[in-house]
Amino acid sequence: MPIYIKTEGSTETITTLSKGVWDLPPQIQELESWLFENSSNLPPSSYIADIGFSARENACGGGAILSPKAMSIMGKLGIKLYLSEYGE
Repeated sequence: MPIYIKTEGSTETITTLSKGVWDLPPQIQELESWLFENSSNLPPSSYIADIGFSARENACGGGAILSPKAMSIMGKLGIKLYLSEYGE
């Protein structure tokens, strides 16, 4: 499931990341990379980043980590993070 980033209340997608990826850790890495490279191109507003993922089979800890730097950027830009879990 890809990551969709859009302005809240709009149907227009700003970008789509991680097409075809269902594991959360690589999606978080791609979101962080995108934020670090593109945050200066977005004015502060009200955005949504929606990550669709499937839980890893037999997962027992560990997983994705969103860095303080990425969280800070998201806070300054007004990006809400949605984690949408899907079954297999």
